[in-house]
Amino acid sequence: MDRLANTIRPYPWGSTTALPELLGTEPTGEPQAELWLGAHPGAPSRLADRSGEPPLPDVIASDPEAELGAGTVASFGARLPFLLKVLAAASPLSLQVHPDREQARSGFDAEEADGVPRNAPHRNYKDADHKPELLCALSPFEGLCGFRHPAGAADLLAELGVDSLQPYTDILRANPEEDALREVFTAVLTADRDAIAATVDEASTSAARLATEGGPRAEEFAAYADIARHHPGDPGVIAAMLLHYVRLQPGEALYLGAGVPHCYLSGLGVELMANSDNVLRCGLTSKHVDVAELLRIVRFTPADPAVLRPEASPDGEEVYETPADEFRLSRHLLAPGAAARQLTAEAAQIVLCTAGTALLSGRTREGEPIELPLRCGQSVYVPATEPVAAVGDGTLFRATVAR
Repeated sequence: MDRLANTIRPYPWGSTTALPELLGTEPTGEPQAELWLGAHPGAPSRLADRSGEPPLPDVIASDPEAELGAGTVASFGARLPFLLKVLAAASPLSLQVHPDREQARSGFDAEEADGVPRNAPHRNYKDADHKPELLCALSPFEGLCGFRHPAGAADLLAELGVDSLQPYTDILRANPEEDALREVFTAVLTADRDAIAATVDEASTSAARLATEGGPRAEEFAAYADIARHHPGDPGVIAAMLLHYVRLQPGEALYLGAGVPHCYLSGLGVELMANSDNVLRCGLTSKHVDVAELLRIVRFTPADPAVLRPEASPDGEEVYETPADEFRLSRHLLAPGAAARQLTAEAAQIVLCTAGTALLSGRTREGEPIELPLRCGQSVYVPATEPVAAVGDGTLFRATVAR
């Protein structure tokens, strides 16, 4: 096993303090949004204790079956199929969806055939894979996830008391659920930006007022008012009001499959996803928004968000069950004096300490016994089938391949 050196991505929505507090480093005063742990070419981890700190993708490429496991290579090819992140949001991210496998493959192939450069700002598909993801809260965490039932969305819009929203509430109440959501979502995102700006401003002012008045929707209205403060006049503010507001407590998680619109608002969390970079944005961003392609991808099925809580196994491992094949997230709450937790897996894994300390025992690449102490924010990469065990008083998150 090898300790990892990981990259922090400084996106503007990032917190200036959350990741430094986790890592035990001094804040720089600049946003620090995401800590990336894995082999994604955009910001690959490096093996910190080896000469030259080789990038993890190069280590995997040197012997994929030994590093990843034969089953992983057979299913996903000679690459680590998941990407682990620690996400620290201080302001809203873009409202977005991810494609399924077939949509990603066809979209990627079409843009390749058209000669669209992979780094072009207007490109939709950076690769040919889907991007299911799981977000587990380390602090109270706010987000938007999935469509409300149209009647509930209509009630929320009506409560704002904005006359120009009335046509939307009428559609939401009169039409079949999926048709109603599609029609309103499309109308909002295709509206003339200048024409809808006054509606957005009036709705955000009303949301801020309702947030201060209390009531059962006060938290939701406060969230929408904050979104509008960061994105004044953006039609995505109205689109966001069609989505469920969710507040996670530490240890709770959300799974996001293909086509589900979502937006993270604030908080610190562990995020595990398929190793893809395919994102289609709906709004709340200065980046490219392809409305036509977006509407092909979005699933307009209303559903209450399913908040996941870990399921404990007999050995103490707490697993967050999802339908994703590429990844599996679990948590170990270590206790002083308890027996060592066995972490050996058939596939490659990354182990991250998010609280306290842990001592991991395993082997060096030369086969010699090794013990690696982990403090909060530190992580290790463990090749497939390598024996590893942990003791201590810390909290460990463990990312590996599900199937």
